[in-house]
Amino acid sequence: MEAQHLAGEDEPLVRRLNGGPSTREGIEAYFRHCRDQWDTAGPLRAFGIRTGADEVLAGTIDLRFAGEDLAPGQVNVAYGLYPSWRGRGPAIRAVLLASEYAASEGGVEAVIQVEPENPASAAVAQRAGFAPGTPTHSSDGTRFDWYTRDLHAAAR
Repeated sequence: MEAQHLAGEDEPLVRRLNGGPSTREGIEAYFRHCRDQWDTAGPLRAFGIRTGADEVLAGTIDLRFAGEDLAPGQVNVAYGLYPSWRGRGPAIRAVLLASEYAASEGGVEAVIQVEPENPASAAVAQRAGFAPGTPTHSSDGTRFDWYTRDLHAAAR
C-alpha cells in the first residue's frame, strides 16, 4: 500500500494534506502511527479509499476526534484522492461512510476544513450534505472555510 500511495501523490496532495513530499520511510512511520491509534483508541482513525471490484487504492480519508479548533463532539474529516480518481465520486462516498463511522463512535458533528482555493473539496463537502459554517484561521494564519454536518443525521 505504501507504493500505491507514493505513486498517487501529486502537488495538491503534498501541499494540502502532507505538508511535504512523502518518502517510503515517512509513509511506513505514518502507517505504524495509524495502526497504533487504532490499537490504543487514539483520536485518529485513518482509512484507505478503495474503489472498484479489485479495490484499487484511490486515496485516503481520516477522522480526528480531537484537534485544533474542534469543540467536544466535533470530528474533523480530511480526504485526498489521487489525480486519476478526482471528479469520479469516491470522495463523496468515503465522506458519507466516514461520517457514519464517526457517529457510531460518539461524534456529534463532522467538520471539513477547506482552503478557499480548493473549490473541488468544498463541492465534495456540499454534495455529502455538509453546510457552510464560519471560516477560521489556523495557527499559521491559513484561512479555512468550514463545512459542518450533524452526525445524528448521518447515523440514520
